[in-house]
Amino acid sequence: METPTQKREMHKERTLVIIKPDGVQRGLVGEIIRRYERTGLKFVAFKFLVPTREQCLVHYNKDDAWLLRKGQRFIEDLKAEGMPVEKDAMEYGKGIIDTVIKFMMAGPVLAMVIEGNQSVAIVTKITGTTEPSTSDVGTIRGDLTVDSYSHSAAQNRSVRNLIHCSDSPEEAEREMQVWFKPEELINYRTTHERILYDVDLDGIFE
Repeated sequence: METPTQKREMHKERTLVIIKPDGVQRGLVGEIIRRYERTGLKFVAFKFLVPTREQCLVHYNKDDAWLLRKGQRFIEDLKAEGMPVEKDAMEYGKGIIDTVIKFMMAGPVLAMVIEGNQSVAIVTKITGTTEPSTSDVGTIRGDLTVDSYSHSAAQNRSVRNLIHCSDSPEEAEREMQVWFKPEELINYRTTHERILYDVDLDGIFE
């Protein structure tokens, strides 16, 4: 059985982006939107809100493998900073989720749905890797913030990396349902899309 993602035309793939409280507080909303928009991707929904704990718990929905992996990375960062390791990887992994949720609830965020060909991959590329200090120059995280895993581990807080973006088209479909009702996603067509996707560019010459 085809999923909603498979049924949708290729150039209508959708992804979820959330500008986190640090992005809002630093006045970077316009800059972040501009970076996505200038590629030709299209915004189909916006929502400015303060997340609830229930929304965040459903949104992050991480399995034990993820918790163990992140917890082990946290332990490595503690050791690199010469700090004591007092818990096992699973406990640290759960703690990471708790700090992320606490930070997401600390202030307003801007949730948005972005549509376009390979929107998940394009948004991920523009955003940069999760750790800002190792993100490439030219990415949002690489250019606009300097936080690191080791620094956040030493302060027992989440990494301040400005943005959440979906990992895959399937995950995007799940995450969008946490933040938006189906009727809140607007279906429309831009002139920009004709240049990007139409086979025949009739009407350019008079």
